Order: sequence, then structure tokens, then C-alpha cells
Amino acid sequence: MTLYPLYLESGPKRKTTMVHVPDLLGCVATGPTTDDALARTPGAIRAFLCFLHRHGVAVDPDAEIETRIAEHVTEGTWLGNGSPYIVFAWDLEPLTPDDTEAYIERLEWMRGEMLDLIEGLSDDAWEDKPDTARAVRRIVEHVSGAEYSFVRLFGKLPGVSGPGATEKMSRDELLGWTEYLQQCEFDRLRALTDAERTELVPHGQSLRTARKVMRRMLEHQWEHLVELGERFAP
Repeated sequence: MTLYPLYLESGPKRKTTMVHVPDLLGCVATGPTTDDALARTPGAIRAFLCFLHRHGVAVDPDAEIETRIAEHVTEGTWLGNGSPYIVFAWDLEPLTPDDTEAYIERLEWMRGEMLDLIEGLSDDAWEDKPDTARAVRRIVEHVSGAEYSFVRLFGKLPGVSGPGATEKMSRDELLGWTEYLQQCEFDRLRALTDAERTELVPHGQSLRTARKVMRRMLEHQWEHLVELGERFAP
């Protein structure tokens, strides 16, 4: 049995809640209440273990799971949605080059699975907007734009225009641009200096740390991979 410490964020009335699982960096569970999010957490952990297993990581998706709440943040801004203002204790740990490579590989797997899910969609399905969700095109734009914003915290990406340039792109152009953008982001993350991987930099109401940036990239990409999986998986 594996014990997973959980780190929660929700408003003071414990409504919209996000559960973070740092031992599986990128794994999150969400719900309209804290109880709902916690009830979904074992399934989210198992889904993430299955994802890692598909890509050759030595994990057992069928192992027994035990969880405990290590921290619950209920004061702050934009809580329950992956607040950019929260800094958990583990966000303060230096991001080593080995960590960087492992997490970049994980992001590549997520992108690959996302592309597999949307490959072959008709143009109508690509542009269609469900009543309570984004169109697939907008999800792709949103994920790439968020990644750009995260990495942009370390400075401008040379030769890369921001996500606002995607509005008039064709489908193929957009997918090509997102691939190019992600490789530029990965190049920048690999080039982080020792200071950038370890320093705590005030940024607005919060701190920028390399591990926090990587966490939010993974969590955000995973959220939308799960969204697309629920929409299109057989």
C-alpha cells in the first residue's frame, strides 16, 4: 500500500476544491466541494498511475492506495482552481536537471496523448463548442498559452510570439505552432541556471520558483488531457 499526502486548496466554505498529489507531480483532482474532490482523488491517482505505466514507468496502477490530508489552504485568491498564488512547502525545493528532464518527458507524453485523442476529428468537431466547455481548438490554444505564460516567468522566449498570434491560424498551423512553442519552452527550462532552479523570486502576490512553475505546467496539462479523455475516449 502506498500512502499519498494530499494538499488541498478551497475557499473558506470548502466549495470548489483542488487536490494536489506531489508524489505524482501533475496529478490533481477537483470537485465542487471538498468532499467531492476527496472522493475523486483515489480514481485520479489511479488514472495518473495508469498514464505513467503506459509510458514505461515502474508503477503498479492496481496497488492499494491510502491518502492523508497534509495541508488545506482556505485563505487566498482564486482557490480551488489551481491558484497561482499558493506556494506549497515542496514548491520551495530546488528543481534539479534530472527532475527537469523527467518532467519534460511527462509533458511530452501528455501532449502525445492529447494529440492522439483529437486526431481525426472533423472540422466541425474541432470547432464545436459544447454548452459547458471549450471547443477543442480553444483547449489547445488555452493549454499552449498557459504553458507560454508559465515559462515566460523566466523571461522572454527569443523569437517566439505570444499566444495571441493563433487566432487566425488554420488547424495545421496551430498544431505546428504549439509543437514549436513547447520545444522552445523545453529548451528554456533545460537552460535554467543553478540560481534559477533554486531561487525564490517575488512575483506579484506570490513567489516564483522553478519547481512551482513545473508543477503548474504539469497539473494544467493533465487537467485538460483528462477533460479531453472524458469527452472523446471510447
